[in-house]
Amino acid sequence: MSHPLQSVHSDEPLPRRADVVIIGAGIVGVSAALELARRGLKVSVLEKGQIAAEQSSRNWGWIRQQGRDRRELKLIVESLAIWERWQNEWQVDLGFRRTGLTSLTRSPAELQRWRRWASRARESGIEVRELSASEAEAALPSTAAPWIGGLLTPTDARAEPALAAPAIAEAARRAGATLHQQTAVRALELDEEGAIRAVLTEHGRIETREVLLAAGAWSSLFLRPYGIRLPQLNVRSTVARTSAAPAIISGAFLSSEFCLRRRLDHGFSLTRRTGESFDLVPDALRFLRDFLPLFHRNFRDLKFRFGRHFFASWRRERARAPDQVSVYETVRVNDPAFDQTEVRQALKNLKKGRPQLAGVEVEQAWAGRIDLTPDLVPVISRVDAVGGLTIATGFSGHGFGIGPGAGRLAADLVRRAEPLVNPEPFRLDRFAAGKPLFIDPDVI
Repeated sequence: MSHPLQSVHSDEPLPRRADVVIIGAGIVGVSAALELARRGLKVSVLEKGQIAAEQSSRNWGWIRQQGRDRRELKLIVESLAIWERWQNEWQVDLGFRRTGLTSLTRSPAELQRWRRWASRARESGIEVRELSASEAEAALPSTAAPWIGGLLTPTDARAEPALAAPAIAEAARRAGATLHQQTAVRALELDEEGAIRAVLTEHGRIETREVLLAAGAWSSLFLRPYGIRLPQLNVRSTVARTSAAPAIISGAFLSSEFCLRRRLDHGFSLTRRTGESFDLVPDALRFLRDFLPLFHRNFRDLKFRFGRHFFASWRRERARAPDQVSVYETVRVNDPAFDQTEVRQALKNLKKGRPQLAGVEVEQAWAGRIDLTPDLVPVISRVDAVGGLTIATGFSGHGFGIGPGAGRLAADLVRRAEPLVNPEPFRLDRFAAGKPLFIDPDVI
């Protein structure tokens, strides 16, 4: 494994039946499992590889309200409260700290957009401070042209991705859920009415009437055999871990030069705000019309690549019978190569003009695949086409922070209970042909 991750042991053998089967053991899946198990349901979590081995442990570790899409604001507020409760109740340190997020800029247009977001966030009860030029310089002195302003959300938080999802998974097990790694789901077994009757895995069949699909970047491919269209693409994002460093900022920091999160080991998680790579794949053609507005807006920030990933993805789409080895078994963990140029540039920008950081070096680097929807808002939705199926996916780089709240909302939908927040903005059918799609212009 190319990045730090706390391991979790698996439960054996597979149960013959479960009230709910969760496909995917990232932070959303295990958070939902915890909620459902606490409600007395028999829950089994199935993971083709290792718990949290993909994006749930490869992300920046931010738990941010700042810059969120307006449709996510209530959900992230609820999620933050859950994070804090877990940190206070459990005997495990998740790394959760409300140390704030500071964002600084030199762009007047960007600052204006941030201020529009701040006004809307205050209406939702989020504490936001707008920083003047002098306050921005005091927060983190610029080594190039001076900052012209910024935002501070002091109640935003951070946590350790390598620790958090595994700890939540263990809490779900204590509540009664079972965890099964190296257990790929090959297919759903449907009855004559088109409702779920069982899941078919590489190790056997589990009878169930309710399935939560929380499979991240694999979700669209998994749904395709059932005639369910989920427009989803992914980008490759690089993150590095530095050696111990002076605390030039205590929480998280964003700028056009670099982004930081202070870590429990006294180093930083370091990345750049832009520079993600987009591999051209068959889905890019399949969902081109859905994603055109987003590509148009973010074209300059992406590195487009065409090569072997196109043909590998094309081969993965080949239909397989449930008794055949699935693609989920041939790719247990999506572990893309990190971008060395991005790592070098981020470290250079961090150290430039800061002599106190002269000895800081990169100790590890890795990449992950961020699954995107056309409006950058997740799908947390029951699916009309297949009875008993609920989806929680497409978190577009926001999934770690919002994960506990999203897992709770997904669990509410599975149980047909009063939802934590209004689920309407997260419905799958918003992508139906002919429906206008809204992309929030003020997200950061």
